[in-house]
Amino acid sequence: MAVRGADVVIRAAAVHTLVAGQRPQRALAVVGDRIAALSEDPHGLDGRITERTTVIDRPDATVLPAFDDTHTHLIFAGLAAHDVPVHQARNIPEFLDLIRQRAASTPEGQWIRTTVNWQELNLAERRMPTAAELDRASDRHPILVKRGGHNDVVNTFALRLAGITEDSPTPPGGVIGRDEHGRLNGRLIDNALGLVEHLLPPSDLTTRIDGLRRASHDYAATGIGTVRDCAVPLPDLAVLQAARDEGALSVRIRALVSAIGLTDPAQVEDLLDGMAPWRYTADPLLRVWGVKFILDGGLEAGATEEPYCDHGDFYGTLTWEPDALVRSIEAVVRRGWRVGTHAYGDRGVRTLLDAYQRVLERNPGLPANTLVMEHGGLADAEQRERAVKLGIPVTVQQPLLHDTAEVEDGFWGPERVNRLFPARQWLDQGALVTGGSDFPVGAYGAMRSVWGMVTRQTVTGVRGPQHAITRAEAVALHTVNAARLLGETDLRGTLTPGRLADLTLWPADPTSCATDRLRDLNPTHTLLGGRTVHAPQE
Repeated sequence: MAVRGADVVIRAAAVHTLVAGQRPQRALAVVGDRIAALSEDPHGLDGRITERTTVIDRPDATVLPAFDDTHTHLIFAGLAAHDVPVHQARNIPEFLDLIRQRAASTPEGQWIRTTVNWQELNLAERRMPTAAELDRASDRHPILVKRGGHNDVVNTFALRLAGITEDSPTPPGGVIGRDEHGRLNGRLIDNALGLVEHLLPPSDLTTRIDGLRRASHDYAATGIGTVRDCAVPLPDLAVLQAARDEGALSVRIRALVSAIGLTDPAQVEDLLDGMAPWRYTADPLLRVWGVKFILDGGLEAGATEEPYCDHGDFYGTLTWEPDALVRSIEAVVRRGWRVGTHAYGDRGVRTLLDAYQRVLERNPGLPANTLVMEHGGLADAEQRERAVKLGIPVTVQQPLLHDTAEVEDGFWGPERVNRLFPARQWLDQGALVTGGSDFPVGAYGAMRSVWGMVTRQTVTGVRGPQHAITRAEAVALHTVNAARLLGETDLRGTLTPGRLADLTLWPADPTSCATDRLRDLNPTHTLLGGRTVHAPQE
């Protein structure tokens, strides 16, 4: 029988298929967007080479599947491509000067927004700027300074546009910040974010597509082939589709439509009505996965059983009333979508498991992995066991812990921070666990995450070493396990004939190289469906 020529042939030192028991291969052939053949001989597929075949001959390279980041925010990364790069600032004067420079070239009255991947403890003052300080950067523009997904700081102009005064009521599950004298300081947390953010006009489509082009390429350059974007505003689905149609995406996207700021089932039903046109538009590159809820706060407001260290009467914030959350989740699953819910503190985890159990009891027969716990940061042994019995997967984000450990020490204390993201125990108790970054709070990158889960290193040193896992397990969290979570084991996760040719080539073998090298190890090539989306510049 004639053998069809390949579109791509790769020769490498090792091709780790991640199929249990299979020895490393030395060559791989791609036809179309699929893996067509493998060989233990580096020249075993040379017979498939024709004049149109791209040959990647890397005798020292290691091939792995492209990785999934199962909890990240590509939408934020795309927006940040054109925002004020305050993550470069070393102190508040530099922070303000960057905003001032943007204001000088921005028409008065137009919004100015900043990048989101920064931490206040990296500034010399070790705090966030205030509304009054932002006013000094510009009082002629509304300014939105966003840090991560749970915190905003805005200037007086923005507060005025939003109608926020010192008499404004605090929305349930949110915080309107005030200084020691009770005056507004510009800080908004969790359910208070929408008071201002709904006022921002959308960027033009060309700018949005360019931002996604840049951001998705940056993900691919770190070995990420698929992102599970865990807070996509409903209107941004059209932006993602436009980027996909323009050929601007270097990663596959599994979108969770954001229910952030919603508080009752009627609002969720309206959101689901808006999602209906997207149900049958899925393709291998862009799919709507389901809905994202946030149950408790993040670093500053995760719901805990014990009080915060810095405020003895504060136990974090729950953003949903439990009965309303149950009815809202039921609305989602009864329309055939899936649910991922942010639960960070141990009280948040307990409350979420209560809600998920009620949903499962009232809706028997839901497909596997319909209900997912996002983070599960402080889940204890009893909660982990309960999640496993209920069939609830969990996504963990070691890069988040790496970058925020010092911040969290101030709120929860070292002992609780050491217990965050207990991947070892989740796996030992039989959970389906997957890995992510939670960018912009943590840095994205395939091997950066593997390094973190293997070492438990953070900005404050090794934290909770008993929770470390092996390299093979860490790789699986981003490949085999991720494909299980997304219901795509027939397409991705392993390198076998018939599956999508989502591949990464590494200059050192991540399964055996020095541990210290893993942190900054990036692939030389990333292929998505056989298409090269990242390669060395000629």
